[in-house]
Amino acid sequence: MSPAPRRILVVEDEPVINQTVSERLSVEGYDVVRAWDGPGAVEAFAARSPDLVVLDVMLPGFDGHEVCRRIQAERPVPVLMLTARDDEADVLVGLGVGADDYLTKPFRMRELVARVAALLRRVERATELAGRRPLALGDLRVDAAARRVWRDGEEVRLTPTEFDLLVCLAGDPGAVVTRERLLAEVWGWPGGSGTRTVDSHVKALRAKIGSDRIRTVHGVGYALELQGTR
Repeated sequence: MSPAPRRILVVEDEPVINQTVSERLSVEGYDVVRAWDGPGAVEAFAARSPDLVVLDVMLPGFDGHEVCRRIQAERPVPVLMLTARDDEADVLVGLGVGADDYLTKPFRMRELVARVAALLRRVERATELAGRRPLALGDLRVDAAARRVWRDGEEVRLTPTEFDLLVCLAGDPGAVVTRERLLAEVWGWPGGSGTRTVDSHVKALRAKIGSDRIRTVHGVGYALELQGTR
């Protein structure tokens, strides 16, 4: 008996975009649920329990940032946010309320499908970490099995992408991890395109665990600094 298809909630107030995205994801084998405004998105999320949400920022009722905040408070879920502006401040707001990735309109449908698949693969990989022991990294404690992080004894709430980014950097503390490797291991994107995505997520992660915890090596990548060990 084959497993049930993954369920995706598409939230977009533009009818043509909503229909186009929904139909393409259905063709790819996903069970698609649709919503057109903020309140409808929260209601559909509670009623249908999707595995992933494709979420437009600009929505009637209340915007996508508020939708993301409300659904993440109910149950952690991967969120791919759609935005009409390629502005770092807007992206960081989305990451701050729990979005895992973002696409700027107009986008190619092939890229959206690839992002969705990568986010879902990341959720599947979480089960592979169940046997790992917690990592003690100075004043940071990372429990890969429970997907929880503490700093100085206080729990830090990370999005799934931020958590995977931290785990990847923590695999070899102090060593530089290239942007290309981060894209391949965290996002599942080969080829190295999308370095701005890495930079935006690193900035969001720094805001939560401390700006001095991740060292930038310009033109190469990032390294997790071991602090709080003295």
